[in-house]
Amino acid sequence: MNTKHVMDAVEIGRAITRIAHEILEKNKGTNDLAIIGIRTEGAVLADRLYEKIKEIEGVEVLLGVLDITLYRDDLSEIGPQPEVHSTEIDFDISEKKIILVDDVLFTGRTIRCAIDQLIDFGRPQSIQLAVLIDRGHRELPVKADYVGKNVPTSLKEEVFVRFADDPGKDEVTIAMKKDIENHEED
Repeated sequence: MNTKHVMDAVEIGRAITRIAHEILEKNKGTNDLAIIGIRTEGAVLADRLYEKIKEIEGVEVLLGVLDITLYRDDLSEIGPQPEVHSTEIDFDISEKKIILVDDVLFTGRTIRCAIDQLIDFGRPQSIQLAVLIDRGHRELPVKADYVGKNVPTSLKEEVFVRFADDPGKDEVTIAMKKDIENHEED
């Protein structure tokens, strides 16, 4: 399979540190701040941002996980029995500055689903978007407030963010879709 390296663990770590500082600067600290990651890789990135903000400020902000499966507009395309995980938001989001976190921003549809679901939980003061990779190709008017790296891609490519148990093994790669399909057939 022909894959292209985009970011290694050190570059991902730097991006997370930068995004954490940008979040703190824009929001003037941690007051009323809550981080909510979109399951699965977005939740891992949210946890990493949470830890970095805690390290920088010495304060724990609110942390949650959102499963948008039932809010997707392509639910029928996923299959007859989509796997649904739990949403873990054990705090009132009303009047909070929500940092919504996902690994890759592509068409914007995932983010729209996540915002729809968040609004069902309450009325936040604001919703800001943090992503590790922005690959373009928007279908909806969605723009990230915080971006680790802009990576122009073709529609024939797929972006893979891999968060390992050991952050030293994290990576972002790109592969051509036909290479992925051929590899799956092997």
